[in-house]
Amino acid sequence: MHANEQLLHRFYQAFQRRDYAGMAACYHPDATFEDAAFHLQGPAIGKMWRMLCERGHDLRLSYDGIQATEHSGSANWEARYTFSQTGRPVHNQVRARFTFQDGLIRTHHDEFSFWRWARQALGPMGWLLGWSGFLQRKVQAAAANGLARFQPATPAGVER
Repeated sequence: MHANEQLLHRFYQAFQRRDYAGMAACYHPDATFEDAAFHLQGPAIGKMWRMLCERGHDLRLSYDGIQATEHSGSANWEARYTFSQTGRPVHNQVRARFTFQDGLIRTHHDEFSFWRWARQALGPMGWLLGWSGFLQRKVQAAAANGLARFQPATPAGVER
């Protein structure tokens, strides 16, 4: 197994455990991440995973199809969770593409059907407008705002 395949297995196994620190450790310091909701760079990627892991109390994740070479890789993953803003159940199917640098993830791009996700997460509004750039921009703005306001949970006995 190529070292970058092992890296992707470590990443998704950490994701299954909601181990955001383990996930963040898989990224190059200059990494970029992109999906339908987020466009992030560097430390903001780790903060996003921490926010999603801490809020995803019922998150269940599976993955397969990992392939990687020296320079690029891919994986398929599925997440089942309750969307916190609406309380609606979501089953998201994602195709991930990666590039690598210095034995770490340099670029990470997750692709999924935004309309399918919006129908599940947002209900009737997602069904009606999930195909539109308007709703996607609104979700991106809400995601960016949520990440900017996110204050990680502090362990007991530790002051901020």
